[in-house]
Amino acid sequence: MGLTLPGEQPPASGAEHPDHGSLDPADNRTRSSVITARAAHTFEPVGRSVAAARAFVRDTLQGWGFGDVVDDAVVLTSELVTNAVVHAGTAAEVVCLRSGDGVRIEVSDRYPEREIPLQSGGVSMGSPDREGGRGLQLCAALASRWGVEYSPAHKHVWFRLDLPERQVGTRTAGPSVSTELLPLADERVRVAVIQIDSEGAVSAWNDDAQELFGYPAKQIIGKPLTDYAAWPHTPGTSTGIAEALRLSRWEGSYGIRAADGRVVPVYASHLRVRDPQGEPSTVCLLVRDDERAVLATPQRGAAPESRHRADGQGTDPFETFIGSPAPDDLDGLLQRTVERARDMLDGDAAFLLLATDDETELEVRATTGLPSARQRFARVPVDTGSGRYGTARMPAVHEDLSAVPGAVPLLNGTGMRSVVTVPLKVEGRLTGSLGVAAEGAGRYSNEEALRLQFAADRIALAVESARLGELERLRRGSLSFLVEASDLLAGTLDRDQTLALMAQMTVPTLATWCAVYTIADTASEPYLSYVLHEDEERIDGLKALLGRIDPPEPVPTPGARIWPAPARAAHEAALEASVRSLDDEPHHLGSGIGSTLTTAASVGGETVVLPLVARNRVIGMLVLGKPSEDHFRQENLELAEDLSRRAALALDNSRLYSERMAISQSLQRSLLPPDMPEVPGVEVEVIYRAAGEGNEVGGDFYDLFTIPDGAYGFAIGDVCGTGPEAAAVTGLARHALRLLAREGYSGPAVLERLNNAILDEGERSRFLTLLYGELRPQEDGSALLKVVCAGHPLPLRLRQDGSVEAAAEPQPLLGVMDDLELYEQTVRLEPGDVLLCVTDGITERREGSRMLGDDGLAEVLKGCTGLTAGAVAARVMRAVERFAADSPSDDMAILTMRVPEPQRN
Repeated sequence: MGLTLPGEQPPASGAEHPDHGSLDPADNRTRSSVITARAAHTFEPVGRSVAAARAFVRDTLQGWGFGDVVDDAVVLTSELVTNAVVHAGTAAEVVCLRSGDGVRIEVSDRYPEREIPLQSGGVSMGSPDREGGRGLQLCAALASRWGVEYSPAHKHVWFRLDLPERQVGTRTAGPSVSTELLPLADERVRVAVIQIDSEGAVSAWNDDAQELFGYPAKQIIGKPLTDYAAWPHTPGTSTGIAEALRLSRWEGSYGIRAADGRVVPVYASHLRVRDPQGEPSTVCLLVRDDERAVLATPQRGAAPESRHRADGQGTDPFETFIGSPAPDDLDGLLQRTVERARDMLDGDAAFLLLATDDETELEVRATTGLPSARQRFARVPVDTGSGRYGTARMPAVHEDLSAVPGAVPLLNGTGMRSVVTVPLKVEGRLTGSLGVAAEGAGRYSNEEALRLQFAADRIALAVESARLGELERLRRGSLSFLVEASDLLAGTLDRDQTLALMAQMTVPTLATWCAVYTIADTASEPYLSYVLHEDEERIDGLKALLGRIDPPEPVPTPGARIWPAPARAAHEAALEASVRSLDDEPHHLGSGIGSTLTTAASVGGETVVLPLVARNRVIGMLVLGKPSEDHFRQENLELAEDLSRRAALALDNSRLYSERMAISQSLQRSLLPPDMPEVPGVEVEVIYRAAGEGNEVGGDFYDLFTIPDGAYGFAIGDVCGTGPEAAAVTGLARHALRLLAREGYSGPAVLERLNNAILDEGERSRFLTLLYGELRPQEDGSALLKVVCAGHPLPLRLRQDGSVEAAAEPQPLLGVMDDLELYEQTVRLEPGDVLLCVTDGITERREGSRMLGDDGLAEVLKGCTGLTAGAVAARVMRAVERFAADSPSDDMAILTMRVPEPQRN
């Protein structure tokens, strides 16, 4: 295609290049006819090409310094490329041609047969009911000139955008107007110049600032401006004065609290600068808000030929639709959109809905003039019937909703009579719906629908970009939430703690309150196990309310289902309390009615139930609730469903662990000796620690029991290994010792028979070290012991003089050899003597390469002279625990016997 623009003079030779853009003085052609730069790119027929074409045009025009027409050029390019790659299904070539006072953009496709009908008698806007053709309507509304050209192989749609006319040497300029139209100002316009340092404190304050606000400079310098600024805090926006001061440039209205207490409305222009040392600060120029024309940046005007549309009306109000600065968050952008849409069509209400991921439903995300608390996040189907009035994919105008009840479910019961709705589309895909409603009938026609559609087309891309950004943040947040939840749930096997974690993770992140019902078995009814509310003062009332109603049905179907019973019960309770209060004297009214109404408000919103299913069985229900007239977002319900699956498995694991722990502890307790008898004239103390969490009995054991002839049998032993297998041999040894000793067998005979019993266990047998003895108190105050030490650490005897010695000799251990020849040794404990018996978990306590050993134990015992049996055992255990920092890895047992000294008068 050549570079001659229709209706213009042909360019000079080589005019495609910027360095050939100057004109010969003798040339009669206008400056606008010379092409000073050209950029072109071809885009494949795929959906992502539309976004790529927008980026190409934006980057090209910004690089040329044509920022004034970038937005219009991007919108028109988007529509025309969509027609080529989506509707025509061919590649699209985009060419940008720069001239001195404007830009021409051409979009070519390879489908010349798909002709565009010629318009006669001027350009018609067409009907907004049509799905296609809006690209040319936009060209007619926004472009200075546009046209369509055909060739045998291509179709070219082009448009031209002229730069606004400006006087030489000026950035912006306004026309000359009469004196009556000039803005009003005081006799002297005062411009406060304030400088804010990098910490947000005032560093400069001029005389006009003192005159406007009443503060002398010495009083305010060094103090934060935020202490004096009255920020408007528009609902749905997140920018505050502190954020505005950090932006590179900001312009807008807020208030300054003056010295007399009044709030002075001001219009401000902020500019972020840095000093020669590189420190940032913000220069603020402020005038009274009614004198804003002094500082306000002029709005960009439309191109001369686009100031009037074909219908004769003025500039499209959407030229300044969103304003500056645009909100940087999705909720703020949507709220600003509905407010501006309502104002643009002079409506009483407006609403904006966004499509769900599957595009089958629309979710209410912003409203104005409607009860937003009730409507927010409510959903309506995209298609509710046949024809354009039953689908959100097409513009629709309802002149009187009373004639078609239920046509717009969102407006039921709001008093709105007429409404216009238009779709938001990006690359041909429905992304939302924008609507404006009025209380009067017949307020809107297709003309307003077209204006609103233009607005929707301009904002659709920004909304979709913000929505995708929010969705990505939500997905990342959900993933992080589930990872953290899984870690927390996996970190405990305690049932009560698991229930508490389930509730604490949902409140207040996903719901206002939470209740967990558990089901013990298939024959049991659901039981209310845990209740949590974000306000702790409401937990008791909520628990009482749920206790009065039947629990939800344990349905195994996955997903959340609505449970209306709590809200209904709360409403009935509040109604009954209110009726009763009418019969009471005012001074008789208590806090009961207030508590009941508070509880009703807490559960008056939406309540959902999610089943807790683990191992193909419903083990409980997770109930989540919202306060009055509030609803759940679908994203939160999906996140709660993922959490419920993880929580169900964790809860079932804690149940199985608790059951097995109860069985294990019951069996282990049966292996422990019963209450030990008191031995006259002898102090006896035992300390026992089994290795392993939850173990009460391990491979070490002890016992003290009566035998005939006034004697007492005692034993302390160690089975090879730890855990249940060692505990089984422990039970065998302890019971065999008691039985054989009470039959009158001597110590060696008892151990030889026990040895045979262990060997009879076959592969389950384990070798055993054992110290067994018989204790006989004597009339003279001493105690006589007969002991057999079969492979066990030797018992240590502590005398009154502090000396320590072994009280027995080592002999073979049990469970290894068939024929044992054991013998017993006699030991006499004098008054004040101590006999210390331990297992190898004590002597083999390690810290790196060091080991406590027999010598270390003897040293500890030497310092126990004069202590009771209990004090000796405690000191030994304390010394063992302090010897190493790590937790013990072996069972430990200590048995001490002491003959007390006679009391002196």
